[in-house]
Amino acid sequence: MTAGAGRRTPAGTSRQPAGAGTTRNTPSQKRVHTVHIGLIGLGKMGFNMRERLRKGGIEVTGFDRNPDVTDVASVDDLIAALPAPRLLWVMVPSGEITDAVITELGNKLDAGDLVIDGGNSRYTEDQKHGASLAEKGIRFADCGVSGGVWGLQNGYGLMAGGDAADIEHAMPVFDVLRPEGDRADSFVHVGGIGAGHYAKMVHNGIEYGLMQAYAEGYELLAAKDIVTDLPGTFRAWQKGTVVRSWLLDLMVKALDEDPGLASIDDYVEDSGEGRWTVEEAIANAVPAPAITAALFARFSSREDNSPAMKMVSALRNQFGGHATRPAK
Repeated sequence: MTAGAGRRTPAGTSRQPAGAGTTRNTPSQKRVHTVHIGLIGLGKMGFNMRERLRKGGIEVTGFDRNPDVTDVASVDDLIAALPAPRLLWVMVPSGEITDAVITELGNKLDAGDLVIDGGNSRYTEDQKHGASLAEKGIRFADCGVSGGVWGLQNGYGLMAGGDAADIEHAMPVFDVLRPEGDRADSFVHVGGIGAGHYAKMVHNGIEYGLMQAYAEGYELLAAKDIVTDLPGTFRAWQKGTVVRSWLLDLMVKALDEDPGLASIDDYVEDSGEGRWTVEEAIANAVPAPAITAALFARFSSREDNSPAMKMVSALRNQFGGHATRPAK
């Protein structure tokens, strides 16, 4: 029997052909084509994504183990709430948790449903998940998401991997999540399954190198006694200079909030993508000295007191809401 067969369709929900959305009547009685998506994982990123999707006209039913934020009590309830073919976006921590969610969905969804992993999974895991779901006729795509805690307001940069038809089916969702403007400026269909997360992995590796360069410049300026306006120096770089960027803007914001970064410890975590980027560089014989050195600098932050690594920790908190350790 097909996975998920025998479940009752919620009252008022019709089974649509593949690729179709649902329709609803507006107060003016005009019929408007809508999309209904299920979202699993309502943490820092997922919660904001749900809000942005709803503001953009996408109907969202979310599930999270936290009863204070979830829309439904269980994954079963989430699946029952969605019209077929279902579209589900998984936004949970990479590794064992993602693997468990994908496995559960594989046992409960129907053929023709589409699952998108929007977390930070390794691309090899995407390929494994895609193959296992395909055996049951369930479609799979991956999407690297960049934008951190600012995505609700600014939109997210998106890097998708999967079959072209599946990416096109989810395009209304991508278009609401990304910033306004030309699609090519913030969305790319990178290639097949795993390609989206591979691109996001490299993106995060570059991020390591950029943050490390800013942080080392900060430490050098802080060490020189003739520099009397350190925050003002970085502020003056925000317009007109070749090093201006959003990371620089966040650096200025961090210094405004804590001029000496006195409240932040210099311990900097690494979430995996930097290591994977270095491993891929080695496997493909591609020199990546800046990214590799930035990764090793994070390791060294766990042993020495370093103003530079305080800044890296502050930057990670600014753009991604990553936790900092209080100063010792």
